[in-house]
Amino acid sequence: MTDPFEEHRRLLFAAAYRMLGSVADAEDIVQDAWLAWHRADRASVENPRAYLVRTVTNLSLNRLGSARVVREAYVGPWLPEPLLTAPDIADEAEQADTVSMAMLVVLETLNPTERAVFVLREVFGYSYAEIAQVVGKSEAAVGQCAHRAREHVRARRPRFTTGAAEQRQIAEKFRAACAGGDLGEVLALLAPDVVSWSDGGGGVTAARRPLHGPDHVARWFLGVLAKPEVQGVEMHPAEINGEPGLLLVYGGVNAGALTFDAVNGRITALRLVINPEKLRGIQA
Repeated sequence: MTDPFEEHRRLLFAAAYRMLGSVADAEDIVQDAWLAWHRADRASVENPRAYLVRTVTNLSLNRLGSARVVREAYVGPWLPEPLLTAPDIADEAEQADTVSMAMLVVLETLNPTERAVFVLREVFGYSYAEIAQVVGKSEAAVGQCAHRAREHVRARRPRFTTGAAEQRQIAEKFRAACAGGDLGEVLALLAPDVVSWSDGGGGVTAARRPLHGPDHVARWFLGVLAKPEVQGVEMHPAEINGEPGLLLVYGGVNAGALTFDAVNGRITALRLVINPEKLRGIQA
């Protein structure tokens, strides 16, 4: 007989990751939930799935409170931890957008309860009654919270999406332009209002503030790649957080993840994560 925890492990990680934006924290939460499950009187648990999701949600809410304090003191832009995905593990296709870096950045602007309610409602389809039991609020309060979160996300998420095939083409063009050090080609791929965020956590070379405009973004990327200490870095196509992106590989080790948004064939946003402490999710 399959252990209910093992049966739902993937769901639990998916929920925790979307609530926290951190692979390491999500893995810790799943481990803590496993301990709680094995300490529980399982004979009295009528619905193991509901029990486990409630456990993971409560643990994630507790973790979010302390995470905000840490992120306020973070050096440079804070970005979610990237996660390598593939068609068979990126959840259902209609859920792929909910794990994208762009979406996780938006979810970071919600308060902890709104984030948990949004994930349970919009990603996993829980009813207001079920969520109310999970977060310990009335059904009416959950409905209001879900509405606020939904409107908040709708106002901030990218309004236009690019198909996966076109995004792969753009990623390949960007990779080739960077590999060739071709400023003109990089500039041609960037939209006039492009913004770039790089998360190095203060430990590796990264821009301490967002970069705006094609010229600043292109020159920064090419300048970093030209530094002697990063000679030999290669970019390889990969599916990152459910979307085509680029892995930065150095000495055979995945050393960073680059994801982007694009509109009408041009890049509008770049998100580069190179903080070594945030790369667990791209080492698999």
